[in-house]
Amino acid sequence: MNNTRVVITGLGALSPLGNNVPTNWANALKGKSGASRITRFDPSEFKVQFACEVKDYNPADKLDRKEIKKTDLFTQYALYASSEAIEDAGLDINACETPYDIGVIWGSGQGGMDTFEEEVKYFSQNNGKPRFSPFFIPKLITNMASGMISMKHGFMGINYTAVSACATSNTAIMDAFNYIRMGKAKAIITGGSESPITEASIGGFSAMKAMSTRNDQPQAASRPFDVDRDGFVMGEGAAALVLEEYTHAKKRGANIYAEVVGAGMTADAYHLTATHPEGEGAYHAMKFAMDEAKINIQDIDYLNAHATSTPVGDVSELKAVLRHVKNNDGFYITATKSMTGHLLGGAGAIEAILSIKSLNDGVIPPTINLDNLDPKVPANIRVVNKALEKDINLVMSNTFGFGGHNSTVIFKKFV
Repeated sequence: MNNTRVVITGLGALSPLGNNVPTNWANALKGKSGASRITRFDPSEFKVQFACEVKDYNPADKLDRKEIKKTDLFTQYALYASSEAIEDAGLDINACETPYDIGVIWGSGQGGMDTFEEEVKYFSQNNGKPRFSPFFIPKLITNMASGMISMKHGFMGINYTAVSACATSNTAIMDAFNYIRMGKAKAIITGGSESPITEASIGGFSAMKAMSTRNDQPQAASRPFDVDRDGFVMGEGAAALVLEEYTHAKKRGANIYAEVVGAGMTADAYHLTATHPEGEGAYHAMKFAMDEAKINIQDIDYLNAHATSTPVGDVSELKAVLRHVKNNDGFYITATKSMTGHLLGGAGAIEAILSIKSLNDGVIPPTINLDNLDPKVPANIRVVNKALEKDINLVMSNTFGFGGHNSTVIFKKFV
């Protein structure tokens, strides 16, 4: 039995809902959609012409000129959000006995897609002559986000990037939780980032028929659990959390937002992209997280569902949830991807922050665009479609990824 407590002492966010945590939270409670026509490139010839973009982003607000030059957008987003979280936590290398006590475990599903596309275009436009930027590989590789965070702040402990598609951020948070409990670090900066609003990413996901094609109604497109849902909406951005060993946080007088009390991860072993139709892996990811937290489903005040607004995925998650809930009445669910879009490798992190803010403020953020509830949603599952004030002690957050990755993290109000 491991009695080490792991708490959250810093938060940072850069998403389609805002460029800091307070703005993200305020817009989530308002039920604001981050979707609009794509501005990053001309989408006129694409089947999908909209996404949830980060707006009014100025990297110079938190990054220096060299950092901007040397990094892909997904790494810039990581540096931006993590800087807010680290400042919020009041954490620096002097907060520990040694810089090896502070680590970084980050997440990104795709890495430097912007860089990859730029270099391929440059290569093809130069008749295949092998001329590449010396920054091509460093900007491209997925682990550069965690590396750059450590370089910026001098943290020399555990450092790597987790990759499990759309389950990535939860995987990173779970790993940080476990490493701290094992005594391998006093604090770890964790979270995820993604910059997938590129021609290849939009075109590729569109070819899979995974995305909504409501080009005439982008803000109404992401509609988890609605009978008329037709696919997910691409998002982008980053979110960061500072996880810290409780006695260390207490000793330095840190503000504590919440506690991580359980995490679970499984594989479907079923299909490249589709979730298990009965939610088998999802069911067990939730079970393992609750077992670790020594709680059951009746203790959970609400679930922040993975719910990407796909016809199949939303239903399979519901089946997994229902196996836990059974006939118990009044289990609350919300799906914040209805507002943020799907941040892929950054999804779990932004959803963790919204879950933690709900613990602090006693409000469940809404699932927007829920005009016609899918009749497959059981009567004892209550999908929150307007911000709901409620005493909240425990929140469970799911993320699932291509390849059959299922991850669940449980956050508890700190007392």
